[in-house]
Amino acid sequence: MKSEMRHQLAEKMAGEITLSDSPGKALKKWRMNFDIPQGVLAESLGVSPSVISDYESGRRKSPGTAIVGKIVDTILSIDEADGGRYIRKFAKILSSDLDEDVIYDIHEYGSPVPLGDFARVIDGTFICGSPDQVIFGYTVINSLNAILQLSANEFNRIYGWSTERALIFVDVTTGKSPMVAIRVTPFKPRCVVLQGLSADQVHPLIPRLAERDRITVVCTGMDVDTIIKNLRGELW
Repeated sequence: MKSEMRHQLAEKMAGEITLSDSPGKALKKWRMNFDIPQGVLAESLGVSPSVISDYESGRRKSPGTAIVGKIVDTILSIDEADGGRYIRKFAKILSSDLDEDVIYDIHEYGSPVPLGDFARVIDGTFICGSPDQVIFGYTVINSLNAILQLSANEFNRIYGWSTERALIFVDVTTGKSPMVAIRVTPFKPRCVVLQGLSADQVHPLIPRLAERDRITVVCTGMDVDTIIKNLRGELW
């Protein structure tokens, strides 16, 4: 019998895909969350890769609830056959609360948000990486408390439901510490935002660390409360 936690995760995934304004993009997000190539998912479902591609791009009519349920179950089964790494990760998010002194805010987007638009709202400056990348959420983190209090496994909880997100580290001095912490963890964010720094205050090692993991880095001098207020005010 499949676990209750797996059932809850399947409901979460299927519900988000079905209710999304862009079901194909939500489907693609979850496939990528589990690091499953289109071809592997298509083979397990017994369809051609073009079918998955057409769903994700919106070229094919959005799948109904029965098909979404089958796709979600297949994604979870593929992960289980590979040891269940991502199921365990998301199960911890379902069963755990995030400490308020570590996580100031966490939010998910149903549709992709361009990093260029995201950076504009927080008055950010790009240090490295492309503004054309997209994210599906963000987490505002107390940098020092996260590094001091969280184990490697607990650190992964800051990614919420997708690693395709911006991690906003608050009150950093040079940005080196959070980037080193990310370097030694298995999951990498799409973007790191260093709050409280101007571009000339960012440690020169940051671009080199970021490029190794293909992370876009942004800095901003905007205060934390305004960042959260501005991001919550956007209808993305």
